[in-house]
Amino acid sequence: MSQKTYNTAEVEARWYSYWLDNKLFSSSPNPNKKPYTIVIPPPNVTGVLHMGHMLNNTIQDVLIRRARMQGLEACWVPGTDHASIATEAKVVAMLKEKGINKADLSREEFLDYAWEWKEKYGGIILQQLKNLGASCDWDRTKFTMDAEYYDAVIDVFIDLHQKGLIYKGYRMVNWDPLGKTALSDEEVNHKEVNSKLYFIKYFIEGSQDFITVATTRPETIMGDTAVCVNPEDERYGALKGKKVIVPLINRAVNVIYDDYVDPAFGTGCLKVTPAHDINDYELGKRHHLEIIDVFNEDGTISKAGQLFVGEDRFVVRKKIAKQLEEQGLLVKVEDIKNNVGYSERTDAVVEPRLSSQWFVDMKKFMAKNPQVLEDVMTDKIQLHPAKFKNTYRHWLENVKDWCISRQLWWGQRIPAWYNEQGEFVVAKTYEQAQTLFKDMNLSFDKIHQDEDVLDTWFSSWLWPISVFDTEIFKGNKPNAELDYYYPTNTLVTAPEILFFWVARMIMAGYEYKNELPFTDVYLTGIVRDKQGRKMSKSLGNSPDPLDLIAKYGADGVRVGMLLSSPAGNDLLFDEKYCEQGRNFWNKLWNAYRLIEMWEVADLDAPSGNQAAYDWFTARFNQALVEIEDNYNKFKISEALMGIYKLVWDDYCAWYLEMIKPEYGQPIDKVTVTQAKELYGQILRLVHPLMPFITEELWHELEPRSIEESIIIAQYPTPQPFDIKILQEADTVFEVITQIRNIKNAKNLPPKMLVSLKVKSNQRVVIDKYEGIIKKLAFVDNIDFVLEKVESASSFIIKGDEYFVPLEGVLDLEAEKEKILKELEYTKGFLKSIEIKLSNEKFVNNAKPEVIENERKKQQDALTKIKVLEASIVSLA
Repeated sequence: MSQKTYNTAEVEARWYSYWLDNKLFSSSPNPNKKPYTIVIPPPNVTGVLHMGHMLNNTIQDVLIRRARMQGLEACWVPGTDHASIATEAKVVAMLKEKGINKADLSREEFLDYAWEWKEKYGGIILQQLKNLGASCDWDRTKFTMDAEYYDAVIDVFIDLHQKGLIYKGYRMVNWDPLGKTALSDEEVNHKEVNSKLYFIKYFIEGSQDFITVATTRPETIMGDTAVCVNPEDERYGALKGKKVIVPLINRAVNVIYDDYVDPAFGTGCLKVTPAHDINDYELGKRHHLEIIDVFNEDGTISKAGQLFVGEDRFVVRKKIAKQLEEQGLLVKVEDIKNNVGYSERTDAVVEPRLSSQWFVDMKKFMAKNPQVLEDVMTDKIQLHPAKFKNTYRHWLENVKDWCISRQLWWGQRIPAWYNEQGEFVVAKTYEQAQTLFKDMNLSFDKIHQDEDVLDTWFSSWLWPISVFDTEIFKGNKPNAELDYYYPTNTLVTAPEILFFWVARMIMAGYEYKNELPFTDVYLTGIVRDKQGRKMSKSLGNSPDPLDLIAKYGADGVRVGMLLSSPAGNDLLFDEKYCEQGRNFWNKLWNAYRLIEMWEVADLDAPSGNQAAYDWFTARFNQALVEIEDNYNKFKISEALMGIYKLVWDDYCAWYLEMIKPEYGQPIDKVTVTQAKELYGQILRLVHPLMPFITEELWHELEPRSIEESIIIAQYPTPQPFDIKILQEADTVFEVITQIRNIKNAKNLPPKMLVSLKVKSNQRVVIDKYEGIIKKLAFVDNIDFVLEKVESASSFIIKGDEYFVPLEGVLDLEAEKEKILKELEYTKGFLKSIEIKLSNEKFVNNAKPEVIENERKKQQDALTKIKVLEASIVSLA
């Protein structure tokens, strides 16, 4: 072996280049092979590698490498998402640094800058994934703004509009004042925050009497157009037909009655601001109320607000509270906790806003494609873990129309065209739009395209189809690639985008391919720190993945991520797991170094070496059955632990120790050949988890051609094994362990030779493994006896008695005296416990768990006394 130490950086760079140069990640349709396909959840083009990416892509790479070795046509398609909101924010920030204001640019000029930014920074995260060992077919890399992809998204919009599944409506939407764009419901994160509840006087018109209205949003007062109470609330029955005066702006508004109001909440009086609350909007529609929008698109007060025009909404909240107090209109302020919606992208507080937007009619879509729900509920598409099925069902059964328009420039521009009268048509090109206007006998002289772009998710829901075929959305038949690779096999993603993305991909799959897009969805948990906090830059608790790779090697980090990541459960990440991963690859490395250090000679193999080989072969196949069962159930952490124990415990701690020659002595060729054969099987089993070190060691085992690389070597398959061999070995290992324990308990040196006496009617197992027992337990002779052996430590395994004589090895009198002292102390301890438990006052007043603990101490002491007394008898 050329190297004593393993240089992770050098080995990883060398083998990754080797795999790339020799196209070992590449895939193409092969009629002689069954496909196994994964499409990467496209990370934002703005992104850099974080711990969530590490977990997600490690799992995908394990699955794709295993499938490749199983002889499947493994295809892992990479790519990035154009991320409209996030990217536009990055470009605006870049322009600001250059002293350029977006408002001063034309759309085309801005997009030139956006593409410039994308070309410079957009590929960073994909390059970083290569450091992890991701075996994607990089020649297939897709971007959701590629020309063909862009075209496909537009085709889908036009098609769904023609089918009546997309419409334009004036609706209340979630508005991001920082991004200045509409958001879908799924793009809003709700957080519980500390807020204030303001109790405000609304005077009854023409009277000195007033009612008190409670609100968390005094800055919307200027948009009030009614006050609403419950018709069953007797407190306000006298207000029928009356008006109240809106504070500060002195607008008289009607008191209206509606069952929507909860008399028990606040004061039972609700200020109604139809422009700024979805429920108020519905009330406004029912009662025909005026709508006054007091906010500009950036969250500042509009001219319609009359007061504080141009000032920020939250600044105005404080100013209005102060003004109300000064005018004697503020009754009181209470501290409360309430849920507030935040933009998923910019973290700005979201505003309900009435706006003309484009929507997908989700209820109509679901009625047309009921399989979207049925396939998940019947496990045609399996969610791992299955606990998310009910969440999925709840969302789809309560689905709302999907707002797909965004007030941005970066993205697929909506193919709608307007004339001067505000009438519109949906068409792909200017010329097609003109023709449509003409056919409808509408004005078409000065038409212009919609300024908005489509929601990023409206492009990524086509991902499993469009990475293989974009022409299908024009009504063409699927191409050969789509026919071969679709449906894909496994999607690895996060539960929080189960609806954002997963459900919508299933919808698109049935709409355009009449088939599900994947068969299994592995849902990863959130990566948290060891204190359970979500990792974030602001908390400073998220390590840089590339720093971890530099420190522990990519293989170590991969194993570290998987050690504590059961599907669907949050991962409590601790760097010690990466250290454990590094220790694992180091164990693998040192095991081979040990074998290579042995001097091989023309010798006969010791009798126990064949037994050791037969045992590990059986154990390997037994473990492989369990490992494959866990893989097939997507219990990847459990599969890893099975492999970890097989390597660390079974191969290294038992098998190598069984066959290892005495220090300085040679070993026979047959044993070394067998050891390397088994080691090769281990490397193939470990490769999907730790690809770099296994490829390095695979080529160390013997010279290999490109076609013989481990990345495409045959993955192990379970072979029949004799369970009797494993049962016999378990007995032998227990014998060795018990002898070691006796030596440890008696403070005898581990390598001190002792004799073993066996009282058994079945000599076969001991005779078969005699050499191994002698070697590993440091036993000089094994004899079979008919009677119990005096002055010996003993143990029983499966009814057979084993004795380790101590006379001549141990000072029996000194040992007996030591045991007697311990026995005396233990009896005294037991007496003190019994006195405490016989104390009625103690038993009546102590906590149940305290009493239970004392009784446990009592039982432990009784057990120990029996053991000590038996030891004294054995030494007699």
